[in-house]
Amino acid sequence: MTDILAELKRALQIEVEGIQGLIGRLDESFVQAVQMLYACEGRVVVTGVGKSGHVGNKIAATLASTGTKAFFMHPAEAIHGDLGMVGHGDVVLAISNSGQTEELIRLLGPLRRIDAQLIGMTGNPQSELAQRVDVHLNVGVPREACPLNLTPTASTTAALAMGDAIAVTLLSMRNFREEDYYLFHRGGSLGKKLLTTVRDLMASGEQLPLVRDDATVEATVREVQDKNWGLTAVVDGAGRLVGAFSLGDLLRLHTKDPSLQFMKQPVSGFMTRNPRAVEPDMLAARALNIMETHNIRALFVTDAEAQPVGIIGIYEVLKSIDY
Repeated sequence: MTDILAELKRALQIEVEGIQGLIGRLDESFVQAVQMLYACEGRVVVTGVGKSGHVGNKIAATLASTGTKAFFMHPAEAIHGDLGMVGHGDVVLAISNSGQTEELIRLLGPLRRIDAQLIGMTGNPQSELAQRVDVHLNVGVPREACPLNLTPTASTTAALAMGDAIAVTLLSMRNFREEDYYLFHRGGSLGKKLLTTVRDLMASGEQLPLVRDDATVEATVREVQDKNWGLTAVVDGAGRLVGAFSLGDLLRLHTKDPSLQFMKQPVSGFMTRNPRAVEPDMLAARALNIMETHNIRALFVTDAEAQPVGIIGIYEVLKSIDY
């Protein structure tokens, strides 16, 4: 009977080795391919058959979502009219582990006549595809994870990983920003994470806990209790955020002074100075990261003059963007 865990580990190890092998094989051809894709004035056309086609579909989608104009073209459809989508200035990325896939080889001549540039991604540098393209990327693996060494497994993983590496390298070269990423990811939970800002979720106006730094600790505690945030912003005479006071601060003070003499004193002597604050237009997901990193449950939101305009809590963010 098959040892399930042992087989799982064996397969994963082979897949890992396949990807690791790519690192030592990176050479000028990979640099040339990335530069060709970066300089492409048209579109990147990814093509492949079977499992390589599935990998190509994903690579095209990743490129398109990270700033490189790309689409997938099936070779069988290409020879029945879809070649009309390819034009001068386009770059074609053809994927075939063997490098001998008949449907791809048949496309090379027409693609040359169209004057498209060609990049081949294969596991066989001596193959016909490798020899006939402008740039060849060797993504071969020593063996497949399949015990019969037949089913495309490690080879497709390696090709997919290389496609991802190329996509993120191009992303970096294009200085692709979060704002750019928003444009292509408008829906679903990812869209929420990329589009929801602090302004969308913050509590403001009467819901914002706020006291001046000359308020007594007693008055400050009442503000904390009334607004139900567990803390309050403390501002100076100009309305700028200078501190924060929380129920945790109150408990620590009570431990030191059970007589509660501090309750009649100004909160400025007991507040936490220079609390973390964020801008209204910051992504809510980024604000969440700040809260998680610094183990705080809420952040004040300030304007350009450092005046508090809102407060945002960790649970509200988690609930809103479906983490």
